[in-house]
Amino acid sequence: MTTDAFLADCRARLAFDLFSHTWNAVVLWALRDGPRRPVELREHIGGISSKVLTETLRRLRFNGLVERRSHPGTPPRVDYRLTDLGRTLLGPIDAVGAWAFEYGDAVMEAQEAAEG
Repeated sequence: MTTDAFLADCRARLAFDLFSHTWNAVVLWALRDGPRRPVELREHIGGISSKVLTETLRRLRFNGLVERRSHPGTPPRVDYRLTDLGRTLLGPIDAVGAWAFEYGDAVMEAQEAAEG
């Protein structure tokens, strides 16, 4: 096993891939306080289409970070919740959010300067 975090077979690449999808961290963060139905997630997050939310939830389920629960009834109801594994990403997501809060203005200034 290599310790080079950027090689294709290194587990760090797995984590980078999870964060490279814009909505993964947002959906995980939106589920931090408990289960939510898809419509609740869309309202809570804002700016995410039903299609993109569905794709994101499928990707997070595939990776073992979110679980889907069906509830019988008329109409049937579905909600999503974090798995224990998914909860382990809340700390890193919070850390990235804190970095963005502290340094986001500097990044935007650099972007504006680069544009001209």
